[in-house]
Order: sequence, then structure tokens, then C-alpha cells
Amino acid sequence: MNAPADPTPSLPALPAVTLEAVELVRVRVPLVRAFTTSFGRQTERDVLLIRVEAAGATGWGEVVTTAAPRYNEEFTDGAALVLRDHLVPQLVADGRTLGAAEVPGRLAGIVGHRMARAALEVAVLDAGLRAAGRRLADHLGAVVDRVPAGVSVGIPDGGIGELCTQVAGYLDEGYLRIKAKIEPGFDLAPMRALRELVGPDVDLQVDANAAYDPDDARHLAALDALDELGLTMLEQPFAANRIGDHARHAARWRTPICLDESIHDVHDAVDAVERGAAHIINIKLGRVGGLVESLRIRDACRARGVPVWCGGMLETGVGRAANVALAACDGFVLPGDTSASDRYFATDLTDPFVLEDGHLAVPSGPGIGRVPAGERLVGAERTSLLHP
Repeated sequence: MNAPADPTPSLPALPAVTLEAVELVRVRVPLVRAFTTSFGRQTERDVLLIRVEAAGATGWGEVVTTAAPRYNEEFTDGAALVLRDHLVPQLVADGRTLGAAEVPGRLAGIVGHRMARAALEVAVLDAGLRAAGRRLADHLGAVVDRVPAGVSVGIPDGGIGELCTQVAGYLDEGYLRIKAKIEPGFDLAPMRALRELVGPDVDLQVDANAAYDPDDARHLAALDALDELGLTMLEQPFAANRIGDHARHAARWRTPICLDESIHDVHDAVDAVERGAAHIINIKLGRVGGLVESLRIRDACRARGVPVWCGGMLETGVGRAANVALAACDGFVLPGDTSASDRYFATDLTDPFVLEDGHLAVPSGPGIGRVPAGERLVGAERTSLLHP
């Protein structure tokens, strides 16, 4: 199927700015606890930030790649290279003066590398908004000043007991939705224990991160059994390129299927929805290439009656600020992975996001509303990509 393109969202105009400098800033930030999925185990974030100087303002974006190409084909060393050798040179090939809305078009000739492109888009937009004294949430059309927060729980080293202890703690903190990672061999028993712990009224969803084989009877039997637990959704059971298999099996379950890794742009989203492969879409602005494409997907899903929510990639406050602004827009109807900073980091790079009554406040300052604290970037690796 060739999915029809939905129109690009109309965002308020911003004055053009002249890029004065672009710099990569790379720093390692330890996680408060290991985060394990079917893709592997993380104990720290190798954070790659983009800093843009334009119109007397500084803009920031976060590249949400992982260290190895396991979530998708992108990885942090590759993102740094493609930004240095391709994306930034392409961005300024027609001159350093540009409007923030021009960024996706200027980068259109480069295939893939959506996470790197998204971070560059956000950094330029952040600088332009700060120069104009405007808030990102207002620019995107946010309709609320706080967003409901869910929490994503990895596969714990201590098994079911540790999983239940962690989830009980998150519920005590006030999180409004629990997402638990699963994989073959760690699925039915732990999820039964979780459902018994949290009761029937708590939103509980599972995320397989593409770990199941749609042709393996044992895998399908486990997913069939999970379908009896009253889950809010089953996220990405099969590989990203198996849209047909998601459509083939979705009808056998009452649990709605949510797609994440399969959705790279609005065409994928429309294709998946119209083929019956997805009942819910997880929008990660990094995975889909930026905020403009995120809103296109939101618009396409809303027109088709499909709910969306904002996913996360263990972002620091820089990336989380953009996520929270996006999640505050009309059409994001389910709690996202917009957890508080202390879910992941003892000390965030920015002022922390704090959970209050199950919600995170949308930043009120100009641009994304967060900047990395200078002392938290001491020792960071810096690479200049564009000089004054």
C-alpha cells in the first residue's frame, strides 16, 4: 500500500536566524539503576548534545541514539560522524541564514539518520525561539501546562521480586501508567505477578521491543496468555519490518497493538493503521526525525481515530524538555514515557523534571525551557562543526 501523505502542520512563523556556530557536546551520565530490554543492558547514557549559536541565542538538541545499533540502525558514534560530515554541511550549503521551519527541507537529500536530524532540528528551533522570546510548547500548539507521566521498567537483574518492588515504588511516587519490558522467557509469569500486585484498574502495558517471532508457536502462546491480563497495550511484539505479521496476528488479541520501532514517518503510520497492524502509535521525535514529522503523524492518526503518545529514550533534561512540550499538544491522549529526571539520573544535566501528582510541568521558559548546567558538562568532549 502506498500511504497518502498528510499535509505538513502549520506552525507559527519565526524570523530567520544566522547560524554562528554549531558544536557537538558529548558526556557520559550514569543511570541510577541498570536498564535492561531485549536489546541489551545500559548502565549509563553516552549523551550527545548539539549546541547552536544563532541570533545571539544558544539552542540545544539531544541525539537519542544508543551506543550500539540495537534499537535501530543508528548509534552514537555514527550520529556524530554524520552530523559532522553530512548533516551540518548540508544544512548550511545554501547559506547560514535560515528559518527553523526550513531545517527538514534542507536536510531532505540525506537518507535516514533521523535521530541526528531531529536533534539538529530541535537545536536550531530552540535558538530561534529563544531569540524570539517564545516557548516551544506554545509554538507547537500545546493545550495543557502539565502532562501525565508513565514509567518504563526494564527487565531487572533480580527477577520477578525486584520487578514488583520497583513497580510498587513507582506507583507510590504517583506514576499513572506502568510499562514493563518483556522478552521470551520473561513475560507471562512476571506480568501475572505485576497484575496481581497493581490490581485491575492500573494501566499496565508491556513492551516487547521486537523480541518475538511471529512464526514461533511458543512465542505466540506466551502473547496469547498475556492477552488475558487486561493490558492497556502490547507494544512492538515483532520486528520493525514485519508490518504484515503485526496485521496478521493483531486480530487474535483483544489487547491493542502499539507500534514503535516500525514507525519512521507518517507514511509508515498510515500504512500500519490502515492495514490493521496498529491500534495505537508511539511517537518518539528522535525516531521519526523531528517535531514536524511527529505532528504529521499525530494529525494522520487523529484523522483516523488512532490514539498516540510520546515515547522516550532515557533522555536527559534537554531531550525530555522537547518530549514534554510535544506531549502537551492536542491529540496526545495517553500517558507517555515522560518520567521525572530522578527515574534515570541522580543528577540530570539540566534543572530536573519533577513528578507532581503524576504529572510533569511543561517548561515555562523560552525555547525548550532547559539548558545544561555548565558544571555538569565539565570534562565533556566538544567538537566544533561550524565556526563563527
